[in-house]
Amino acid sequence: MSEFGEEDDGPAPSLAQIKHIILILSGKGGVGKSSVTTQTALSLCEKGFKVGVLDIDLTGPSLPRMFGLEDQSIFQDTNGWRPVEVKTNGKGSLSVISIGFLLGDRGNSVVWRGPKKTAMIKQFVKDVAWGELDYLLIDTPPGTSDEHISIAEQLRFSGPDGAIVVTTPQGVATADVKKELNFCKKIDLKIIGIVENMSGFICPHCAECTNIFSSGGGEALAKEFSVPYLGNIPIDPQFVDMLENQKNSDKTLSELYSESSIHEIFQGIIQKVLDQKHPGRF
Repeated sequence: MSEFGEEDDGPAPSLAQIKHIILILSGKGGVGKSSVTTQTALSLCEKGFKVGVLDIDLTGPSLPRMFGLEDQSIFQDTNGWRPVEVKTNGKGSLSVISIGFLLGDRGNSVVWRGPKKTAMIKQFVKDVAWGELDYLLIDTPPGTSDEHISIAEQLRFSGPDGAIVVTTPQGVATADVKKELNFCKKIDLKIIGIVENMSGFICPHCAECTNIFSSGGGEALAKEFSVPYLGNIPIDPQFVDMLENQKNSDKTLSELYSESSIHEIFQGIIQKVLDQKHPGRF
């Protein structure tokens, strides 16, 4: 029996061929956590890694929309559920699992009590045929809810690398992130680093960046808790437009992202992550 009061099932065979597992966390909603997950996945894929993304934000699954996969479905075979593949530029591979694929419409709601959420996450972890991956990114709901306890329980034998924690500069967001950091400490989950999202606004006309929400909250929080600060990301309307209109382009999402202005900004963040996992390689 674990400290969370659940039976110990041992490591999930479905995760046996995955080299690195990273959770993406946030203390509150609306800070752009799924956007950071998307950019992390695309950046790793661009460097030639095999990447999987597991969306366990059961009540607000946005990753199918982010990756342009809303009209896709997941299927089962003898090996388990098959992730939905994302077309890439050929350097790596990218696949996604989300409850969003089971809802049919983005307006449909998931009204589940804790035990059903726990069962769904357990099924996502144990019954998906990921195959061989370099990185599995797990996009979690905001806060420290049933889903977080469940995923911590399911991963405890699989040795996750740690968590990237997303915040915005404002004090109300960083205050909630402190709870997230303390949660990670309690379950012995390493903090890979803090990302300050929405740190400034890039004007779509002149490309000037203005700090409309102030800045520095994420970096100050990282110093307070003695964890790495990965960097800050501004609001870029062109990035949002790229995601919403990717189906109208003859280019892959990877290609569109590599041409975006925010791509270069995020490379400094992903490099700090890779320096922890692959010192001197990139």
